Amino acid sequence: MDYEEIIEAIRQAGGGLSRDTAGRAAQATLQTLAERLPRGEARHILQELPAELKPFIYTETDAEALDIDEFLSRVADREGTDIETALRHARAVFTALGRALSPEAVEHLAAALPQSYEPLVAEAQSRYLEIMPAGQFWDRVGQQLGLGRAEARQVTEAVLETLAERIAAGQVEDLMAQLDPLLHPPLRQGLASATPGARRMSLADFLRQVAAREGAGADEEALFSQVFEHARAVFGTLSEAVSRKEWFDIVVELPEDHRPLMPAGLA
Repeated sequence: MDYEEIIEAIRQAGGGLSRDTAGRAAQATLQTLAERLPRGEARHILQELPAELKPFIYTETDAEALDIDEFLSRVADREGTDIETALRHARAVFTALGRALSPEAVEHLAAALPQSYEPLVAEAQSRYLEIMPAGQFWDRVGQQLGLGRAEARQVTEAVLETLAERIAAGQVEDLMAQLDPLLHPPLRQGLASATPGARRMSLADFLRQVAAREGAGADEEALFSQVFEHARAVFGTLSEAVSRKEWFDIVVELPEDHRPLMPAGLA
C-alpha cells in the first residue's frame, strides 16, 4: 500500500477521520511504536512502509518497556488529545498496518508486544475485539444502582481495585487487555498494593475494602446490603464487558463465598 492508501485506511477505520487527523494519528502511533519495539522489529516494519512513514518508525534507541497505558498516553500527548481518542486512533493505525504489512511482519509485530496490547494487535490481525467504553461501563453500573456517573465511577473503581488485590497479577493484566484504558488505574493500584494475604480475602473482607475505598464506614448490616449491591453491579457489568473465557478465568480465582456477587448463570 502507498501512503495515500494507508491514510485512507486509517480514516475509514477511525470512523471517518479527516485526512490531517489520520496523518497525525499515523505519526504519533508509529513514533511511539518505535519507542516500544526492539530495533530489529521496528526496522523490519520500516522496510515495508512507504517513504512518507519511514522516519516515524525509524529508531536507533533500545526498546522501552511501555505498558499499554503509557503507550496511549504518549500517543495522546503527541496528538494533543485524550486517552480514549488516542486508543481509537491507534487502533485505526494498527488496522492500516495489518493491511499494509506482510503476514510475517504482522506476526512479528504481535509477538513483540505484550498481552495488554491486545486491543491494538487484534486490529492488525483483523480480529474483531469490542471494548466497552468506560463511560458506558459506569452508566450501566449507575443504572443498576440508581446512581449518577460520578458516584458510579467511584463505586466501580473501589470494586475493581479490590478485585485486583484478590486475583493473580497475570489475571489482572489479561483483564486490562479487554477493558477501556480509563478503567485501568484502579486495577493497577490494586495490583501495586496486593499482598499475599489479600489473595485469601473473604467476601466480608472484600466488602470492607470496597466500603473503605468508597469512603463509607459501613457496619456489618450495610456490608451485606448497600456495598454488596455495589459490588454485584460492577461484577455484572464486568461480565458483559469482557469475553466469556476471561470472565470464567476471573470466577475460578474467587472462592465459593464470592459466588453471590456473580450474575445468575455465570457463577
